[in-house]
Amino acid sequence: MNAIPFYPRTLGLAGLLPQFACLAALTLGPQEWRFAALALAWGYAALIFSFLGGLWWGIAATRLHSKVPVPDWLWLAAIAPSLIAFVTYVPWVFAAEWPQPSLVLLGLGLLGSLAVDWRIAPLCPPWWLRLRVPLSVGLGVSTLLIALV
Repeated sequence: MNAIPFYPRTLGLAGLLPQFACLAALTLGPQEWRFAALALAWGYAALIFSFLGGLWWGIAATRLHSKVPVPDWLWLAAIAPSLIAFVTYVPWVFAAEWPQPSLVLLGLGLLGSLAVDWRIAPLCPPWWLRLRVPLSVGLGVSTLLIALV
């Protein structure tokens, strides 16, 4: 982790704290906190998943005319997280079962995002995967745990 620049490392790891706080509130807090903690956990997972898509779009855009070609599929992958996050919101709008199924989908999506990160690693800084793995695993697993609590 020391090879990762200070700001990406520190701010990236700090980005796990909101989800960990929601997990703590669900497991240690009073019952009255339950819905708020679930809703906040869903919102944060959806936000960060969408942010990952934005990162991939930015990587594709900045590398568009570089010597390393940008794969066409990356443009589609970049919009997928926002669309998936939006779909996980729809059950709440229609008063269907929510947010546990939506949290599961987001948690799996966050873990699955590593497949994209792995494939675009040649377009990224050398420390990219060393940062992305603990962040995606940390947020993905904590989101899945929240869905199970």
